[in-house]
Amino acid sequence: MYLLGYDIGSSSVKAALVNADSGQCVAAASYPKNEAPIASLHPGWAEQKPNHWWEYLKQATAELLEMAHPDVDAIAAIGISYQMHGLVCVDKEGQPLRDSIIWCDSRAVGIGELAFNDLGHERCLSHLLNTPGNFTASKLAWVREHEPELFEKIDKIMLPGDYIALRMTGHATTTIEGLSEGMLWDFQEGNLAHFLLDYYQIPTSMICPITPTFGEQGRLTTVAARDLGLKAGIPVCYRAGDQPNNALSLDVFEPGEVAATAGTSGVVYGVLGQVNYDPLSRVNTFAHVNHAPTLPRLGVLLCINGTGILNAWLHHEVCPDTTYNDMNRMAARVTPGSEGLTMLPFGNGAERVLLNRNLGASMVGLDLVRHNRSHMIRAAHEGIACAFAYGMKIMEGMGMHFEYIRAANANMFRSAILVETLANIMGATIELCETDGAIGAAKGASIGCGLYADHKEAFASLQRSISYTAEEDKRGVYEELYARWSTLLEHAITNQ
Repeated sequence: MYLLGYDIGSSSVKAALVNADSGQCVAAASYPKNEAPIASLHPGWAEQKPNHWWEYLKQATAELLEMAHPDVDAIAAIGISYQMHGLVCVDKEGQPLRDSIIWCDSRAVGIGELAFNDLGHERCLSHLLNTPGNFTASKLAWVREHEPELFEKIDKIMLPGDYIALRMTGHATTTIEGLSEGMLWDFQEGNLAHFLLDYYQIPTSMICPITPTFGEQGRLTTVAARDLGLKAGIPVCYRAGDQPNNALSLDVFEPGEVAATAGTSGVVYGVLGQVNYDPLSRVNTFAHVNHAPTLPRLGVLLCINGTGILNAWLHHEVCPDTTYNDMNRMAARVTPGSEGLTMLPFGNGAERVLLNRNLGASMVGLDLVRHNRSHMIRAAHEGIACAFAYGMKIMEGMGMHFEYIRAANANMFRSAILVETLANIMGATIELCETDGAIGAAKGASIGCGLYADHKEAFASLQRSISYTAEEDKRGVYEELYARWSTLLEHAITNQ
């Protein structure tokens, strides 16, 4: 028996086929092979065609089936992970009315800020656990204000994963987790955020019916099955945004458990057992995949825009003749602290954790006699770890504890320097696991269709490949490094 998982990203769609008995991935594929296009008609805009996601999903599925040759009758369930915070507007026939305004589009920032001030900071934070910000509800308000004729034609609004589920099942539904990430869920009332919908003049009829995150959300239609080369009737049993799903992929479900990723940007996602929020909204709080009003499970999300993108810049501009593995080896030759060289990694736009400041990346303490590119690489990796730690200390103020952190053994977490630096600053153990979002979505479907009783059974086969624990004899060096980095950050903020 098999499970099929999809991860609908902005760069590609990934698919994974998992053996339900062993829990191991049988085959994986992605499409397109180069990054999917993002249209930017104006500065700060980012749009994609929802129908393209379906085409990518078809191609990835075809490649997957060609690789594994599974008995399609033995596929028990489908799970979906998707890029968060996007907006898809469809008509009564379920056809997109415009391109999707995706997660990295910033056109609605001003709309969200105005709503925050008009409705009141305390009201928004206590009910939404965030500012209205640049999330899905504010993007829809932008459509109402700037494209009123199109707005009148909208039957339902969706997140990207909701749209893919619609294409699969013919049913337009959403989840509480999805509504919370769009600022459409009121945690005080346990219902839709009517006060924000009313303020934005968004009719509740545009919001899809709610379906559980785990459980049957519909079955593959004959048309969808023909498109995908699968059997009609396979149930879709799980759906979640990419960061909650990444946490699920790493078996992070309960209060105190923490997941992390570090690709172009970096994320730390920890689970809280009580409703709480950062009063300055430097980190975001959403419903986690297993949240229930009677048993709160909230995901607190820290995002650092400037992580892997800094490492990629160094690779292209400073070390074009090397591989990333070579860079890691070069940096390892340098002692902790990079002999006084310090780097701020904030070079990829405004950072929410810094109250939306755009500080840019900077390097301080460069000695032209002593330092070389190995020092620059190490300082960058240490700076990225320090940026994570800066945000994690904000999360500690909300009641989060960092005893264990789990991350996929990929991207920047393949840097032993980043792992060692972060573990010693936070006094934590970091576990690296062999998984990804599409595999996680498949495992989520296994829970949703009842193949596994709970997440403990579903993730018993999770491979933990590397573990690094903070070392008391090293912590002083890294704490001194973090203190120097923090002083540099404070100076940069003060003098901006």
